[in-house]
Amino acid sequence: MFTTNVGTIDRIIRILIGAALVLGFFLNTESSWRVLYLIGLVPLATGIFQTCPAYRLFGISTCATGKR
Repeated sequence: MFTTNVGTIDRIIRILIGAALVLGFFLNTESSWRVLYLIGLVPLATGIFQTCPAYRLFGISTCATGKR
């Protein structure tokens, strides 16, 4: 369905950062700004699905050659 354009290292970093931000949403219950942690869903989703719309827009790919 989508062209893969997120490589392995990029994918791992996105998943770790996204998961940390989403976890911060659940752990930080006192702040009224905690909703901003949900921005972590974006890198989490792009890491899981191995595709990034911004990369596609600019013609960037961090995949190894031949895996596109």
